[in-house]
Amino acid sequence: MEIVSAIVVKSLYKIFGKRADKALEQLRAGRDDTLPALGATGAVVDANFEVRRGEIFVVMGLSGSGKSTLIRMLNGLLPPTSGTVEIDGVDITRLKPAALRKVRREKISMVFQHFALLPHRSVLENAGYALEAAGLPRAQRREQAMEALRLVGLDQWADKLPQQLSGGMRQRVGLARALAAGTDIMLMDEAFSALDPLIRREVQDQLLDLQAQLGKTIVFITHDLNEAMRLGDRIAVMRAGRIVQIGTAEEILTDPSNDYVAQFVADVDRTRILTASSVMERPLGVVDENSGPRVAARVLRENQISAVYVTGRGQTVRRHRLRRRHRTGDPRRPADAARRRHDRPGPGGGRGDPGRGAVRAVRRESTPAGGDRRHRPPRRRDPPDHAAAGARRHRHGADRRRRCGRCRHRQRCDR
Repeated sequence: MEIVSAIVVKSLYKIFGKRADKALEQLRAGRDDTLPALGATGAVVDANFEVRRGEIFVVMGLSGSGKSTLIRMLNGLLPPTSGTVEIDGVDITRLKPAALRKVRREKISMVFQHFALLPHRSVLENAGYALEAAGLPRAQRREQAMEALRLVGLDQWADKLPQQLSGGMRQRVGLARALAAGTDIMLMDEAFSALDPLIRREVQDQLLDLQAQLGKTIVFITHDLNEAMRLGDRIAVMRAGRIVQIGTAEEILTDPSNDYVAQFVADVDRTRILTASSVMERPLGVVDENSGPRVAARVLRENQISAVYVTGRGQTVRRHRLRRRHRTGDPRRPADAARRRHDRPGPGGGRGDPGRGAVRAVRRESTPAGGDRRHRPPRRRDPPDHAAAGARRHRHGADRRRRCGRCRHRQRCDR
């Protein structure tokens, strides 16, 4: 059976101090405040997480939060006080030194913060150093090292010494050395923190391009929140040796687990992280345009909603409403609804103008014959003839003193 997770960490502790065993008991009991009295420091406390194959898993936290200690336990450079670290299903905490070195050579490579290049060796020799330690022939390791340098854009600098390169170029040599080893897992301990902002962004772009081509499993350590949000498929936030939250950048921004995480991400520009899909919701009611109003009414009743989305050919979406009075069968519904529809001001500003992009409501009622008919708006009256009205008022005013002897009304009389 194929193992989905490349790295699995379970209940991992690392405690520095002479009384580490006693301090471990106190930590498991939840008595963190007793560690100073024991002369112990909990660098990593009860870490549990998995790293999936082909993802960039970023561990983020402030200085002293335990990030570098954690990553050094993932390849066995630091033995844990308690817990397990599984690489491709193998618990490396139980391996003997020879077997552990084999795992490092074949499965794990590391990129350090301060480059860790050999100053007396050329760029090509530094890129192929891991292959030399593995005992590969000279011609083979030169070929693989040159290919790795070509991936990072330094094949023209293969014969130069490290001191002849810029900081960004030296870091790319370290990245080429990890790529030349051909391992599936790469550990990067604040690999870009020593670079200038412009160079750092350039190297970040190159790492993302390489990841798209090669699909490595990368554990990336950083204290830069923007870098974590930009690179990480998932992010683990650490505080005082503990992992307080694991999730995607959107999950951490929109749903922080506690006040510490909320303050940590308070100044992040959310427009660079969140997309339209972050605020979209799946509609509760969707019907086909050929279904008819009875189907739409049933969907409204079943989901207890006031509107449904009608989809047709080409997935064009229209929103239709069904008024509550129509559902209860009020006989006043058609005329009242028609009057409201044509008298209310629309987004365009005028009455009866629904405005651009307004939702058109479809209303029906049941007739005595059992069929359905669409109601049209009431017929408007002709505009009044103001000239004729003025003439009538003038005539009545002139004849006001004359009254008919028979009917006693004010009107023109022939008698």
